[in-house]
Amino acid sequence: MNQIVPVILCGGSGTRLWPRSRASKPKPFLPLVGEQTLFEATLSRCSAGEDFAPPVVVAGRQHLDLVEQQLGDRAAQVIVEPIARNTAAAIALAALRLPEEAVMLVCPSDHHIGDCAAFTVAALAAAALARDGWLVAFGILATAPETGFGYIKQGEPLGDAGFRVSRFVEKPDAATAKRFLDEGGYHWNGGIFAFAARTFLAELEKHRPKIAGAAREAVAGGHGEGRRFHPGSDTFARIESESVDYAVMENTDLAAMVHADMVWSDIGNWQALHAATAQDASGNAVRGRAELVDCRNVHVSSDGPRVSVIGVSDLIVVVDGDEVLVTSAAGAQQVGKLEGAANQ
Repeated sequence: MNQIVPVILCGGSGTRLWPRSRASKPKPFLPLVGEQTLFEATLSRCSAGEDFAPPVVVAGRQHLDLVEQQLGDRAAQVIVEPIARNTAAAIALAALRLPEEAVMLVCPSDHHIGDCAAFTVAALAAAALARDGWLVAFGILATAPETGFGYIKQGEPLGDAGFRVSRFVEKPDAATAKRFLDEGGYHWNGGIFAFAARTFLAELEKHRPKIAGAAREAVAGGHGEGRRFHPGSDTFARIESESVDYAVMENTDLAAMVHADMVWSDIGNWQALHAATAQDASGNAVRGRAELVDCRNVHVSSDGPRVSVIGVSDLIVVVDGDEVLVTSAAGAQQVGKLEGAANQ
């Protein structure tokens, strides 16, 4: 099987993009950058064809209607998680539903990638390494001392396709992130991975045998329903919730990385969305009805009411139904802590 199988993960609630992103319709299913939703854009850049096979989508049952509405008539398999158990378990379910030799390209459904051609180049390079037995991460060259991302340190070359991973570092403090930037050779962990199903399951069994065993039981006890597959819920609920980074990538001796210079953003908060959005000459971005006078680096998103802003900088204003958010750009990281976001 030479085609790459996209495995698209539809988890997370996007609380830092409240009030636009809510539990009933979180950020993957919203048109935040351009006219497509982030999920639809992910499907588009992994469209079935010469390079990519039809996708496997892993999603919670509460978002099934949104997934299937936006999938349309695309060929796909939809794995329905009975309960959220993080990325290690979600990827294990997909791996167990694929042929052992299949190369999986694990993609979050809520990221923005501005250069789809560069994404495909990175995917093909990662797939080549995956066929040789590596577990491959996409590395985004670090350009700022961000503390909200994990980091990958580039190791020795692996032919022309990529590099060994020297180390993974989870979300460093500001001083450490600045040191990484000064040293060079560090990349942001983009959360996109490629590996053969067989290799991933072997490494999961080695480092997290309980997760691997419970996932196998859940798949064995599951059932199909059209293009949906429902794992056994009682068994799956017993799985420990852990990310693939902690469970496998930081423990394996087979970690590799490829450079992915693809205009990437995780759209992790309103300021990140602003940076990924088209702006005018003053750095302002508007979605909906708004008038800005003498403003710089202001982001306005309104689903109805007209918003008027005068003489301010580095401000974010969001109107969604009966909820209004006003925050400085610096405060965007804290939106998820608001009572409205927590109780969405």
